[in-house]
Amino acid sequence: MSWREIIYQYDGSFEGLLCCIYESYTQKERPTAIITQDADEPCLFEIRAVTTDRAHAQRIYRSLHKISPEVGPLLRRAHLSCLADKEMAIYRFVAKLYREGAPLLSRLSDESYLPLLKAVRHLSHEAELLRGFVRFSELDGMLGAEIEPKGRVLPLLRRHFCDRFYNESFFIYDRTHREALLYSNRVSRIVPLEHFEMAPPDETEAQYRRLWRRFYDTIAIRERENPRLRMTHMPKRFWGTMTEFQEESAMPIKASPPAAQTARNQPALP
Repeated sequence: MSWREIIYQYDGSFEGLLCCIYESYTQKERPTAIITQDADEPCLFEIRAVTTDRAHAQRIYRSLHKISPEVGPLLRRAHLSCLADKEMAIYRFVAKLYREGAPLLSRLSDESYLPLLKAVRHLSHEAELLRGFVRFSELDGMLGAEIEPKGRVLPLLRRHFCDRFYNESFFIYDRTHREALLYSNRVSRIVPLEHFEMAPPDETEAQYRRLWRRFYDTIAIRERENPRLRMTHMPKRFWGTMTEFQEESAMPIKASPPAAQTARNQPALP
């Protein structure tokens, strides 16, 4: 069977990626790359936009589920990971899975399967760390936090924080992927947020941050300091958004503004 080579462009969603797989098999095309709509790369092959069609995505998902119920959730998490060229990694794995069937899932060291397993393991570990490392601030009655993860962890953090702050309103902004988890009135959603800057703390919030830093410094045992061990349990890349590692000079104090003025600095809630 002759396959035509092409580059697919999709909307960046998991459903959109499944539609790329559907397109490949129905049109007998082998993508040399699968890129998102905001990608700006020079290409030698024809680029074609693939429309996200829920029916097509469900058809591919059901076919994977017939092979194994574990495949769909695995691929969804792999798509959230920071794996390089993850779209093609997922496409190659799915193509091999269609050829070889369920026995492929027992070969954990397979060259197409192992990278996905490692990526999902890294994503899950990062989400687990952030469940303890997210630091919220109170901003005029709303809790807000920022994170800088490698993977798109907000879908994995969603249930944990919505259950934890069931009666609160809060947001978590992902600086890396420019999206935010918003929760209010027991409704949550994840939305793109291209431009966002956290409002500086008012006097009360700044005081709480100083107290937290003082508590953190007080319980530390200087004679037992082990920087290497601390970075093992609390990797340094998380420190930039953690209150206990911020100097007081990085905690500007603002006067408490009218509520309407502050609202301009916060993401809109549903």
